[in-house]
Amino acid sequence: MRPRPLRAEPAEHVTPDFNRLIHERMRLGIVSALAVNPSLTFNELKSLLKTTDGNLSVHARKLEEAAYIACTKSFDGRLPKTKYRLTAAGRRALERYLDHMEALIHATRER
Repeated sequence: MRPRPLRAEPAEHVTPDFNRLIHERMRLGIVSALAVNPSLTFNELKSLLKTTDGNLSVHARKLEEAAYIACTKSFDGRLPKTKYRLTAAGRRALERYLDHMEALIHATRER
């Protein structure tokens, strides 16, 4: 039995709702970590994701700009403390992303 040839379809046709913002590895890590924790500090996220200050702050800012995460800044004595939490929009975006990935996996396995 010969394998069926794959149809070449434009990427935008195959994945019109694909969320590239969340798909990036570090941002997916941030959103996923916040989905299972009520909130995490900058240092907790940095440690959990094993990344640098700069890398985490760039990716967190992109998620903040999309309103997927919320950031609160305070002081613990003289030390600044940054805390992140997932917003309702962020949770919906993550759910849609996971649904999309599950459908993609299912479709790929059916072939």
